[in-house]
Amino acid sequence: MTRFRKAVLSILGVIGIVGASCGAYAGLLQYTGNFHPVIDGQIYRSAQPSGADLAAYVQAHGIKTVINLRGSHPGSAWYDEEVKSSRELGLVHIDFGMSSARLVSPAKADRLVQLMENAPKPILIHCQAGADRSGLASALFVRKIAGLDEAKAEDQLSFYYGHVGIPVVSRAYAMDQSWENIEAQDRQQAKADLSTGATVR
Repeated sequence: MTRFRKAVLSILGVIGIVGASCGAYAGLLQYTGNFHPVIDGQIYRSAQPSGADLAAYVQAHGIKTVINLRGSHPGSAWYDEEVKSSRELGLVHIDFGMSSARLVSPAKADRLVQLMENAPKPILIHCQAGADRSGLASALFVRKIAGLDEAKAEDQLSFYYGHVGIPVVSRAYAMDQSWENIEAQDRQQAKADLSTGATVR
């Protein structure tokens, strides 16, 4: 066997091991519901919760509001169970539809920020996997409501939560691009505010 062939096989082996490890980790996230605090006591994120999951989250963390980023889907088993369980648990239930494969405009992001800011807390935000749409929503909360720095906000869009943001390869890269567009608009607005003497938040 030539050195080149050995090198290629070694590289492919490493790629295979890394791929298997990543797949196992993603599977673990889904098994555990991908539930994580964003800011403890204020907002949490997860994959699609069952009725039992919601009851457990309420008991453990005092959840008061559920924001469903998958949008309204009456007639779907997961949606009907979520609405029913939210009602039985006395939770505020809000539908805010997003797609992980489509850009979220800065205007739509602002509506989500306002919704999260005004909702009774603690909040649980969720999408299907808890990785992409939930990541963008969490980043918005961290940056625009909690006022933490950009790096901490961007941590919410990472593989730690199962998010894979790779241009061309990943459809969910739309969430990363949306975040960059939102940040760019915020920087432009900050410059405009400075030039007019307005107070920058």
